[in-house]
Amino acid sequence: MTFTDVHTRYGYDDLPRLMSLMTGDEKHGPAATSTLDVVWVLYDRVLRVSAEGTEAPGRDRFLLSKGHGPMAYYAVLAAKGFFPESLLAGFGAYDSPLGHHPDRVLVPGVEISSGSLGHGLPLAVGSALGLRARGLSGAAVWVLLGDAELDEGSNHEAIAYAGAMGLERLHAVVVDNASAGHRRAGGIAARFEATGWSTATVDGRDHQALYEAYTAPHPGRPHVVVARVEAKV
Repeated sequence: MTFTDVHTRYGYDDLPRLMSLMTGDEKHGPAATSTLDVVWVLYDRVLRVSAEGTEAPGRDRFLLSKGHGPMAYYAVLAAKGFFPESLLAGFGAYDSPLGHHPDRVLVPGVEISSGSLGHGLPLAVGSALGLRARGLSGAAVWVLLGDAELDEGSNHEAIAYAGAMGLERLHAVVVDNASAGHRRAGGIAARFEATGWSTATVDGRDHQALYEAYTAPHPGRPHVVVARVEAKV
C-alpha cells in the first residue's frame, strides 16, 4: 500500500486500539498519552486540513512542538487517513517512517520535525507571519506545547512577540500535566494574558469544552488554550 491510496477512516473509539498497535520502545509514556483528546478534537472538529490537501496553500497548519511523545499524534493521523494503519506496528523501528520524533519528510501531514523542546512556538509565530505576508488570511496556525516546555526562553520571546504583533491566526494549546519545573504566579494562562493573548483554561479530556475553547472568538489577538490533564507521575 502506498501513501496515495485511500485509507480507512476511524473514530475516537478506535484510538485505543490504534495506540495499542505501537509496541515500540516509547520512553515518554505520559507525553504520548496526555495529548490524545486535545489532538483528536482539533483534527476531528476544528482543523481545515485533510489527507488529500496536505500541500494546499490555504490549509490550517498544526505543529506538534511536544514531539518527544508522538504516539497519540500518529494514531490520530492514521485515524484520519493520512497514512495506513499498517504503519503503526512499526513505530520506533529503524526502517519505519514513524520515529520517536515525527519527521516532516517521512510522515504525511506532519508540518515540522520536532522533539527538541522550545522550537514549535517560534516556528508557529514565523508561519503565521508568513501566511499573513502571503495574504492567506483564512489559514490558521495551531501549535501544541507541554507545560514544562514553557521553561524554555525561546517560548517566552515568542509569546511576547506574538502578542505585540496581534497574530490572531495563531493558536497555541498547552497540555498541562503539572510537569513544569518553574511555575509562575497566576498560572500558565496569566503568562500569555500579560502580553496580549486571548486565553481559556479547560479540562483536557472534555471534548466539548475543548471545542468551545478552540473556537472562541479572539479578534486582533493570538489565542491559547490551556488543557489540564492528570498530573505526570
